[in-house]
Amino acid sequence: MKIITTDLHILTLHNRLPFRYGIATMTAVPHLFVRVLLEVDGKEQWGIAADSLAPKWFTKNPDSSFRQEIDDMLAVIRAACDYAQSVGEQATVFDLWQRCYQQQKAWAETTPHPPLLWGLGPALVERALIDAFCRAKGMTFAEALRSNRLGIRLDAIHPELAGLAPADLLPQKPLDRVTVRHTIGLIDPLTDEEIDPADRQSDGLPHSLAANIDAYGLTHFKLKIGGDVAADRARLARIARLLDERGIDYAFTLDGNEQYRSVADFRALWEGLRADPALAPFLQRLIFVEQPLHRDVALSDATAAALLAWDERPRLIIDESDATLESARIALASGYAGTSHKNCKGVFKGIANACLIRHRQMNDPKQTYILSCEDLSNVGPVALLQDLAVVASLGIGHAERNGHHYFAGLSALPPELQAEMLRSHGDLYRQHTTLDRRTFPSLAIVDGSVSVASVAAAPFGLQIKLDPTIFTPANDWRFESLGLSI
Repeated sequence: MKIITTDLHILTLHNRLPFRYGIATMTAVPHLFVRVLLEVDGKEQWGIAADSLAPKWFTKNPDSSFRQEIDDMLAVIRAACDYAQSVGEQATVFDLWQRCYQQQKAWAETTPHPPLLWGLGPALVERALIDAFCRAKGMTFAEALRSNRLGIRLDAIHPELAGLAPADLLPQKPLDRVTVRHTIGLIDPLTDEEIDPADRQSDGLPHSLAANIDAYGLTHFKLKIGGDVAADRARLARIARLLDERGIDYAFTLDGNEQYRSVADFRALWEGLRADPALAPFLQRLIFVEQPLHRDVALSDATAAALLAWDERPRLIIDESDATLESARIALASGYAGTSHKNCKGVFKGIANACLIRHRQMNDPKQTYILSCEDLSNVGPVALLQDLAVVASLGIGHAERNGHHYFAGLSALPPELQAEMLRSHGDLYRQHTTLDRRTFPSLAIVDGSVSVASVAAAPFGLQIKLDPTIFTPANDWRFESLGLSI
């Protein structure tokens, strides 16, 4: 197989609600579609992937403008597309991805681009390749994964997995449903009473945390913390009271979004939370803490020494620090319980990490090892569905989902595409009617979970053959369409 050509198209998305995370507040974002034309055994087949080019996630540079960040993201994606076409004919999808990844890595080492950023390029190409291959062979992602028709060599990523195949360590079949772990952003209102009249939405979708719980039957949550110990304690106490008043059996994770520069700084927050009588019962429901330490220090020798010396540390995982193929192994050796999966960090890497964590758990059952799924504000018609296809196949029971919260369903898509998504994925989406009688598909969250049956039955998440040329060619797209100043 070999890649014949690639193309890039962009759909500008505007948030229904601002999303504050870490040092960024997202109000609009370019949503990029990457398409590859793959020749497989003499047959040509298009495949597609997509991601939102989110501010301040891939670099966390406070001094860069969003305009510059988008330029950098597009640069690494275009580079990966070029390398993927240049590697020529390869035996498997994995081989093609690996050659592309290696060439991208060698190029990136001559640039200032950090691994999390330059890795976005091969990750998008990889997904489009998987989609094209599955469509060419008439099989689902789960089938391709379990039969290893993709040619995955686990030991090429984690040497300790030599002699093992994905089917040896992953579930026999994908999940039917995935529990939604709802994101509570740093500026999200907790009750409707907190919403300023000028900020009230006419789209009929829930806005506050309380309204989301009532509308969707939520039981799992992801709480953002901002690095201010007093403010974090106060907000967590308010959230705890609200959840307890709802009378639901809930669980939650904490996301530090890299706000702490040392283990000592984070430990001060954690011990303050534990010492607060109002929060002690609440913390019993904590699943894990995600990436509290800045990526510059999260995997350092000093951090490893401090974590391993902290016997009563909570279960910690990395997210932004999971930037290279070996990051998960380093994290486990440094005192972390695991890592997160995101398609933007790579599907093959995520599969290998899932297998590594399962292998460690089987050999060390007294320890707790974690592979979570965290969101990058994934939305349909492609990104969310491919992400859920991987989540279901890896057997991750709950996943952070926030794209449906910060964006108004599939309202940005042309009406005919909206209708096609409802026909093909009527379990995942339902027709929503706004207060002013407009309609669009929105995520069908029932009893706190979503059905992924149609996603798992598709070639790679998406049933339909999407033609991205209905959106703007990347070379013609303009930053000004976002309505932002920088």
